[in-house]
Amino acid sequence: MIDGVSSHEPHGQHELTSQGAPPGLRRARAATSAIFLLFGAALGAWTARLPAIKQNLALSDGTLGLALLAFALGAIVGMQVAGRLVDRLGSARVMLPVAVAEGVGLVLPGFAPDLVALAVSLVLFGVVHGALNIAMNANAVEVQRAWGRPIITSFHAVYSIGGFIGAAAGGLFAAANLSARTTFVCIGAALLVISLVAGRWFLRTPPTLAESGESGRPTGVLLLGVLAFCCLVGEGAAADWSTVYLRDGLDSSPGFAAAAYAAFAIAMMAGRLVGDRLAARLGQIPLVRGSAALAALGLAAALIGGPPLVGVLGFGCLGAGLACIAPQVFAAAGERNPAHAGRAIARVAAVGYAGFLVGPVAIGAAAELVSLRWALLIPVVLTAFVAITAHALRPKTGAATA
Repeated sequence: MIDGVSSHEPHGQHELTSQGAPPGLRRARAATSAIFLLFGAALGAWTARLPAIKQNLALSDGTLGLALLAFALGAIVGMQVAGRLVDRLGSARVMLPVAVAEGVGLVLPGFAPDLVALAVSLVLFGVVHGALNIAMNANAVEVQRAWGRPIITSFHAVYSIGGFIGAAAGGLFAAANLSARTTFVCIGAALLVISLVAGRWFLRTPPTLAESGESGRPTGVLLLGVLAFCCLVGEGAAADWSTVYLRDGLDSSPGFAAAAYAAFAIAMMAGRLVGDRLAARLGQIPLVRGSAALAALGLAAALIGGPPLVGVLGFGCLGAGLACIAPQVFAAAGERNPAHAGRAIARVAAVGYAGFLVGPVAIGAAAELVSLRWALLIPVVLTAFVAITAHALRPKTGAATA
């Protein structure tokens, strides 16, 4: 019970506005939002100072890739461990310590003296980052359930804002000729303070698994994981290939080519800012179906050819289309069986993360065989698949969601 609102109230039974929500629930939403901000800022700061890490340790592209693989492997392990802990202990009890550890984990790579130490530090950072991903999304699902209407996309919007803030802060430290170590210590300290302050107001609900005595595994989330995979292949494609496509495929200038990913990122952030209102008005399944269709058609239009502006607009449509899909998929996984929400979200997130890692590599390999334009049809096909199979988000109970 949170200031008069039961944390176990069925979704949709007690709709709240920001003004009408009890103070404790509003604080809980703000606290979880702060963790999403922290999560994005840590990754943004790390990405911004990656060139400095590479230069300081004299790493080649290949050896740096191995170090980044260590982060990815650590993240996947962290996701699975956190999923079980969330089910046993509750999301808030897991989220606070891993949020604190996120700030510490960011600092570790800055002190690595060589490749081996960097890989080890990135495994640790990855474990914490993956664990926080699961705990905060599970908590966001609980806050949404108590709120009584769709709000989960707003958390992901804050994550996008955090990524921008972290990258901008990292860029400022770089412009001031400060070391990556100094950057990570300062930003890590700020993240530590944020996590400790926010932790006072987390929504704390009893772990459903412990209450119910249920055991076993979450079911019915495999297709949700596939949808997340398809979505994150598109995100990875935009991050790694949008600028290359505009420059080489549409003959744009190097400066204008960068506008492709900027359009993608801005459109995704904007989509997430309005996503909850769209979910409330349209319903979860129609929103995901329409969003995936927009993503597929937008990228397909960019691949037809024409002036570079068409490519920028196409990647903007891809960002707007993908904006709301992952949050809705995570929410559906968390609601599929609350007793196993942590592990369900962990499995969906791990499969989705694999798409972010594998997708760009697969596109690059396909581009060697055909061309980048044809290779980028892979995310077009996958997002079209999401549009066709959006009914997978429907609860297993048969309750209508649209």
